[in-house]
Amino acid sequence: MPSTDTTSSTPLRKHPLAPAWLSPRRDTDDLEAALFPADTHRDVEGRLVISGADVETLAQQHGTPLYVLSEADFRARARSFREAFAAAFAPETEVDVFYAGKAFLSTHVARWATQEGLCVDTASGGELALALAGGVPPQHIGLHGNNKSDGEIQRALDAGIGRIIADSLDELERISALAVAAGTRAPVMLRLTPGVHASTHEYIATAHEDQKFGLSLTPALDLEDAEASAPEPGETNPYLGSPAWTAATRALQLPGVELRGLHAHIGSQIFEPTGFELAASKLISFLASLRTTYGVELPELDLGGGHGIAYTEADAPRHPEAIAEALAATVKQACAAEDLRVPRISIEPGRAIVGPAGVTLYRVGVQKNVPVEAPDGSTTSRRYVAVDGGMSDNARGVLYDAEYSAVLAGRRVTGEHALSRIVGKHCESGDIVVRNVYLPTATARDDLLAVPATGAYCHSLSSNYNYLTRPAVVAVHNGESQVLIRRETEQDMLGRDTGFAAD
Repeated sequence: MPSTDTTSSTPLRKHPLAPAWLSPRRDTDDLEAALFPADTHRDVEGRLVISGADVETLAQQHGTPLYVLSEADFRARARSFREAFAAAFAPETEVDVFYAGKAFLSTHVARWATQEGLCVDTASGGELALALAGGVPPQHIGLHGNNKSDGEIQRALDAGIGRIIADSLDELERISALAVAAGTRAPVMLRLTPGVHASTHEYIATAHEDQKFGLSLTPALDLEDAEASAPEPGETNPYLGSPAWTAATRALQLPGVELRGLHAHIGSQIFEPTGFELAASKLISFLASLRTTYGVELPELDLGGGHGIAYTEADAPRHPEAIAEALAATVKQACAAEDLRVPRISIEPGRAIVGPAGVTLYRVGVQKNVPVEAPDGSTTSRRYVAVDGGMSDNARGVLYDAEYSAVLAGRRVTGEHALSRIVGKHCESGDIVVRNVYLPTATARDDLLAVPATGAYCHSLSSNYNYLTRPAVVAVHNGESQVLIRRETEQDMLGRDTGFAAD
């Protein structure tokens, strides 16, 4: 379709159903500059171009829905975190950047991360297998998980990975037993919950007390365990009797366990620096208590990830340099106050690297206007725009009420835009891809829509709900596309059905 220009001098009016942060518009230039991969632009025909590849050609070659990942953008963000943190903590210590593979992991992405000098963080035996298959050196891999099986721990020990992040006392004991049986020592980090309430959705806040992850710093009411590891008379220990202190005490005693350090992760999609800095200070205080009591100065401290990205015009993420400088200042000051050496630092960005590098392409299907009561009691209209995917390729809206934006991608239309809700094709009223967005009134069937900032947790959380096949993941670089993960077929799904296989 040719470009359409309906530019008008008529003042823009906000739709009565639009959220306060959403700006009415006649074009999407600002969104494309802020939310899409850095190597994105419009060509002379008005098509969105990502890393030299236009989206219409990509959609024709690979179908829709389609996950598109800019390799250059991913690599640039990975380098930015590595360089920013190395500079901020120098010369006191070195920093390891672990790419959090749960956001999105494939063998190609594992290689990109390794080539950019990053380690890889995994959260299951499957992710560990994928990282190893991608050629990540075992010593550069970490294994997370609140309920690791013995098989997963054994695989980590057999591979010789760099760290196992223990999430409970039960797990710590099992790591010890398996390591002793294997005749090796397991490198262990303890995941602590510092009691920090991060400003994010409840389901992705992971450092408050009432949740499944980690070992609390808060002393238990029953001090039976505390008495067994009490400090010398006259000393005070605010962590005495806490699950974290009990686990640290056991880790220093258990055979087959090499306690490397402490870990904390306060949540995801967080913009405010305060929570990260408070968590770091608490962990350093805990390190100081361990030294006072046991004469041990643990060499490593993992400050986790969870740094927010821009999904909509309302989001203002911090740059890696600002994140690194603020955390380095906090850590150095806290260590100086406790007379501790600054430990080797590690961080775990995932979404902040791969999220903005990804875009999802959809084809427009049915459109309809629905009468809705406005806040002032009047009746207005909301436009619903259905696409050929939905909650099976992006579950974040259903899980977290996540907000996204979108643009008409296959042609450029300026002028009149209408408040729209982009919905999927699944049999659920909550199947919403983009809750509120202004799209051109000229949007038509088979138009291509692009939803930015979908590199993280979209493919990872994808499903076959309503028996839809999962989309392909395609990397683009210098005008070329490469399939990272092929599109699933109905034959793939039917092959798992034993009734079909028997025919």
